[in-house]
Amino acid sequence: MSSNTYSKQRRSDSNDESPLQFLRSVTKVTGGTLLGITMLGSSVVAGALVGLAISFRNLPDVRGLATYTPSETSHIYDVKGKHLASLHGEANREVLPLNDISPQLKRAVLAIEDSSFFSHNGVNFVSVGRALRRNSDQGSTVEGGSTLTMQLVKNLFLSPKRVFSRKIAEAVLAMRIEQVFPKDKVFELYLNQAYWGHNNYGAETAAQSYFNKSAADLNLAESAMMAGLIQAPEALSPFIDRKAAIERQHIVLRRMRDLRWITAEEEDAARKFPLKFGKIRSFSGSEIPYVTESVVNELTKKFGRDAILKGGMRIQSTIDTAMQRTAEDTVRRYAGIYADQMALVSVDPRTHYVKAMVGGIDYKKSQYNRATQALRQPGSSFKPFVYYAAFASGKYAPNSTVMDTPVGYPDGYEMYYPQNYDRSFAGAMTVRRALEMSRNIPAVKLGQEVGLNKIVEICRSIGIKSPIDPVISLPLGSVDVTPLEMATAYSTFASYGWYSDATFIVQVTDSNGNVVLDNRPKPRLVLDPWSAAATNDVLQSVVTSGTATQAQIGRPAAGKTGTTSSERDVWFVGYIPQLSTAIWIGNDDYTRMASGTTGGQNVAPIWRNYMSQVVQGMPVESFRPISDFDKP
Repeated sequence: MSSNTYSKQRRSDSNDESPLQFLRSVTKVTGGTLLGITMLGSSVVAGALVGLAISFRNLPDVRGLATYTPSETSHIYDVKGKHLASLHGEANREVLPLNDISPQLKRAVLAIEDSSFFSHNGVNFVSVGRALRRNSDQGSTVEGGSTLTMQLVKNLFLSPKRVFSRKIAEAVLAMRIEQVFPKDKVFELYLNQAYWGHNNYGAETAAQSYFNKSAADLNLAESAMMAGLIQAPEALSPFIDRKAAIERQHIVLRRMRDLRWITAEEEDAARKFPLKFGKIRSFSGSEIPYVTESVVNELTKKFGRDAILKGGMRIQSTIDTAMQRTAEDTVRRYAGIYADQMALVSVDPRTHYVKAMVGGIDYKKSQYNRATQALRQPGSSFKPFVYYAAFASGKYAPNSTVMDTPVGYPDGYEMYYPQNYDRSFAGAMTVRRALEMSRNIPAVKLGQEVGLNKIVEICRSIGIKSPIDPVISLPLGSVDVTPLEMATAYSTFASYGWYSDATFIVQVTDSNGNVVLDNRPKPRLVLDPWSAAATNDVLQSVVTSGTATQAQIGRPAAGKTGTTSSERDVWFVGYIPQLSTAIWIGNDDYTRMASGTTGGQNVAPIWRNYMSQVVQGMPVESFRPISDFDKP
């Protein structure tokens, strides 16, 4: 084919003809003559293979390829679409339709792997004969003679072991495939199935790794290098041996020129093109592994692990990357100051989406996620659930009186006498003041009055799923919960009783864009709005004039400190109308922290530091007054 003929063909290809029409025409021109010469011999060989096919009755049914879907990598994105992580099993693969793959890459692959692809029927008998002759001369397998279709068969159906019977099986299955499927389908399967090195399967993933671009955008120079890798992906990889990769690229370009698929000028320009390489992506870990694992765990419960690692899911998470980075920086800044570990969770009360989450000081040292898995005692940060129950009973309001006086309750064969943190008694005080100063005795008395089972029921309704025993000391936090559960529960106060299940996922689609999971909020009213507003009102007083004054951030905020009597767990859980954040510090081995460590003195300042940063840009909102709601 002359240069002018090639140029005309390329112009036609870019207008009315499909991207593969050029390939079909040139492979027919270059392969037609040889096929004519060998037609008689080919017929004889074909007849022999058909006879041999009777011996291969147990070969796979190639018609199954009609519904075959290659395993494909899934991806996690943040709430704004920023890529966070890739998830895959053995094969890291992105699937592209044939028409979305660069014509240059398609030509380069055909040139070096099977230039007669559009002329043979699955087996190139000329190549097979030549390979048999060379292998016989050498006394070993030095040339394969495989077509693209035979390579596809080997990748999909057969063992890679080099034996004569396998080569015959390849030929039989290749002919069967081409009897059932058009060339376009076979070529598309090949380009998406081929191994390109470094755990990259398929042209798209390889192009992203080697050149940091889509396979649709590869130019001639990049395509020639990619095509050259198929023979020995790791050995010829530019990441391993740049010189060998370039030499192989030049072989591909020369082959394309010999076939007259490119001009000498195009070959020379491609040789001189300055390639810009990407990086090996397949084995890179997530930048936010605690979040990635939580997303995977949530999805696994719905779809199973195989669907995630092979299903090509596109997962939009609830995570705000900027907020997440601030959370990570905060945890790092305070690492080891008061305790060995820390966890932080932020939840949006309007959606119950998890916006940021850090499960520990250093994921590399410990993969245990303390934000979602660690069951720790919340101490006094549990008291708001008791006070909400008192408000919901209709017997109490923020300014109602409670008694901080000695009391005892039978507890098995003994008596239980609750004590305040400072071992004193303050007598009569308002509900507001009792919670502001985190007095223990009023909380225990209210728990007995409203009923411990009622408190458990309330906790269940706002997302606390951990085991809860209705013991007398429950109002003081003698229960094990997670930071995520606490942030979620407080979010329900901030939303005046509207609750949705906390989630790390907004939406999941398959690789074709079909929605397979829609996690848009489905709020339901689980608390009495007036009682929730009363709880908000009192918890604001905790920040303005109670145990959490160091949590003040210059805008309306509510929250509660928590310190266990043994000083093994220290908390602050606080919120504004747009964001609820729980922070816990402690030691994994449950040893005590330094004497005097408290939620108000040690954790509230951490919360203030974090929240002061993440609320920037958020409008200042006030909590709705109690008067907006009807009292139960």
